Amino acid sequence: MNDKAWGMIGLCARAGQVVSGESGCEVAVRGGQAALVLLDGDAAPNLHKRFSDACAFRQVPLYMLEAGRLGQAIGKPERMVVAIKPGAMALKLQRLL
Repeated sequence: MNDKAWGMIGLCARAGQVVSGESGCEVAVRGGQAALVLLDGDAAPNLHKRFSDACAFRQVPLYMLEAGRLGQAIGKPERMVVAIKPGAMALKLQRLL
């Protein structure tokens, strides 16, 4: 993944377009408030399965990212999953990914 995409993830976080954490992202996906979901490469297999099933059912794109960098990009180092809210920023990020 290129630096522009990592920068865009950080910009989305600063703009308030990010829902982070397992429970918050799950609510966003189920409620139709997620344009795409980003999953850290270090995420546990059960977390990966839970979000891959939820995203497939609701037709939300799911992207696996480089291990250990997702939390760093949004300024919350322990996060393994992030949902991007619908809008222009999500479309731009999706093009970069």
